[in-house]
Amino acid sequence: MDKKLLKLRVNGDDYELYVEPWHTLQEVLRNEMGLTGTKHGCDSGYCGACTVLIDGKAVKSCLVMARQVQGKEITTIEGLFKNGRLDPLQKSFIAEFAIQCGFCSPGMIMSAKALLMENPHPSVEEIKEGIKGNLCRCTNYKKIVKAIQSAAEKG
Repeated sequence: MDKKLLKLRVNGDDYELYVEPWHTLQEVLRNEMGLTGTKHGCDSGYCGACTVLIDGKAVKSCLVMARQVQGKEITTIEGLFKNGRLDPLQKSFIAEFAIQCGFCSPGMIMSAKALLMENPHPSVEEIKEGIKGNLCRCTNYKKIVKAIQSAAEKG
């Protein structure tokens, strides 16, 4: 098959690129756009390392065909950094030492961002539910939950 024109809105900017019709959003973000914060993990939606926001909802980009997201607003971890400043959630992950090796962190932060956008003051149980699709092999999740609580408290 021939490459097809794809029009995407990513992190507030519009892009036009030619991609293979079978490429996932994850592949396009990483390989075509250089947005490598979206990690390449399991390719089956299990680990959550590739989580991005699509119209404000946490979505595993390895499970979405790139052509399916035309006309939608896509936000990657890179899109949280605005005007030279980290997002409060990113700051909380750093302050609470919730980042170990860092591989899961972008996806975990994006899932937490979607949660806080929907529910600005979640309970611990709601936080655990909000990040349940993200796997971390380095921590016991306590620092991650604390970082999300801290960000919620700071608003």
